[in-house]
Amino acid sequence: MRRLVYYVATSIDGFIAAEGGDASVFPTDPTTLTALFAEYPETCPTHVRAALGVDAPPRHFDTVVMGRTTHQPALDAGLTSAYPHLRQYVVTHRDDLPEDPTVTVVTDPVAVVRDLKAEDGLDVWLCGGGHLAAQLADEVDELHLKVNPVVLGTGVPLFRGLDAPRSWALGEVTPLPGGVLLQRWTRA
Repeated sequence: MRRLVYYVATSIDGFIAAEGGDASVFPTDPTTLTALFAEYPETCPTHVRAALGVDAPPRHFDTVVMGRTTHQPALDAGLTSAYPHLRQYVVTHRDDLPEDPTVTVVTDPVAVVRDLKAEDGLDVWLCGGGHLAAQLADEVDELHLKVNPVVLGTGVPLFRGLDAPRSWALGEVTPLPGGVLLQRWTRA
């Protein structure tokens, strides 16, 4: 059975973006990106893979689930899909996404994730955002947090609107270049 892994960048104080969803507040040290894409090559968007020299096959994920706001930067860049090399599911109740055969629009993320987890394959990547993560909190098996050396004070929380506490056990912590810590947590 596959796992749902919430793999996301966060600040020290638990925000995955500034207010309004701006993730550019996180430092992007090229050596950090190199280390992250060596471990998680499938998480490099297709349109920059060649420029960054990322050509390895998926190591962890063959499927990505994301909210509409997380998908928006691809649309803003003129792309209908940032990850056509993965099965993509965009959760939204809006009907304004451009058609793309590599993107499946869903409105019931819990049912879709349960079906995906029951399949064979690599794990499922929950890419974001915080509201979707809260909806899927009971389905998340692991957290892979890229903890950036910055405090935002406010912004989009890791789990926006979580209805009850959840307990996690810290596993491996890997220091990365640029002061980023990769923390792997499993459900306690």
